Amino acid sequence: MNRSLKGLTVLAAGMATAALMAAPAQATTTTTTATFETCSPWSLQSGLSTQVCASVNGTNVQFLGRIALAGPPSPGYPPQPQDLITTISGQVVGGASLGSVNQGVNFLASTVTVNGPSATVPCNNVVSGTFSVAKFGWNPAPVSVSTPIPC
Repeated sequence: MNRSLKGLTVLAAGMATAALMAAPAQATTTTTTATFETCSPWSLQSGLSTQVCASVNGTNVQFLGRIALAGPPSPGYPPQPQDLITTISGQVVGGASLGSVNQGVNFLASTVTVNGPSATVPCNNVVSGTFSVAKFGWNPAPVSVSTPIPC
């Protein structure tokens, strides 16, 4: 390598190092918000145990319904599949509806979670969710939950 090319290479490397040293360090900030879940007590509904929850992450809320067996199955009688109709809805208390989801669910024995509406809600509001389950021969008995959206 000739001397002038070698000199240019050393000069370029020196300039790159000087530029890196002179550049201000950039701080990375990560904002994390904790997710919390507020749930209703378990309730008997259509011969099953049901619950509704509001999962809040910052100002985002997602409503969830849960369906489980109300008790252990009778010995010698395995649980039978059940066709259910579920409805889960949410709203801002004293304000707008956050929507409603109707869904058919085939339930056997394991706990099932039904996803309901989700939305971004301004902080300092309270949201409320309702979950109902119906099947042939059983009327729904909705469960409800309310929770604040903190700032």
